[in-house]
Amino acid sequence: MRIEIWADVVCPWCYIGKRRLEKAVAGFEHADEVEVVYRSYELDPFAPEVGTESTVTVLGRKFGADEAGTRAMMARADEVAAGEGLTFAHADALHARTLTAHRLLHLAKAEGRQHELMEQVLAAYFTRGESLGDHDVLRKAAAEAGLDAGRVDEVLAGDEYRDEVMADVAQARAYGSSGVPFFVIDGRFGISGAQPTELFEQALEQAWSSRADA
Repeated sequence: MRIEIWADVVCPWCYIGKRRLEKAVAGFEHADEVEVVYRSYELDPFAPEVGTESTVTVLGRKFGADEAGTRAMMARADEVAAGEGLTFAHADALHARTLTAHRLLHLAKAEGRQHELMEQVLAAYFTRGESLGDHDVLRKAAAEAGLDAGRVDEVLAGDEYRDEVMADVAQARAYGSSGVPFFVIDGRFGISGAQPTELFEQALEQAWSSRADA
């Protein structure tokens, strides 16, 4: 069984949904036969490559709220994240385009280290408040994930895997998704949003049963 997850690495609900799915898979009878693949999605493809404004400033402008209101809005997601064992501290992180991070995730997928890099990148942004537009941050995450430093530098220096990122985004749109996280099981069952763990458990059982009936 293959589960594809369309996510952006600066999406709080993607991190929350990741944890909830992981819990569901961990308790699934056929967990050893589940393959999880991360697909790219850019929530803000027009963001600067190198951030100059904080996340709270950018979100405040997007939603027409002052700083206090924006921080309160973000705190609600922080509380949900805490319930999943996550600590969020990204309000003051610099807001930058995530294309390069996604390109590195495709490199990691090719080298069998995608899960490790995804966790490191999410932790860098959400837990430590680091900017994903900073190549040194990405290099550190890649090193922690076990990627070859030379290959990482090659990807950072060019546009390798850009086409793969764009193909992921196009596929999400073809599925009719306009936001993330978006989960697709075996190319047939779609789940939108960071649903409760129980819903993921039900979806796994349903997808597995449909395979047996096919």
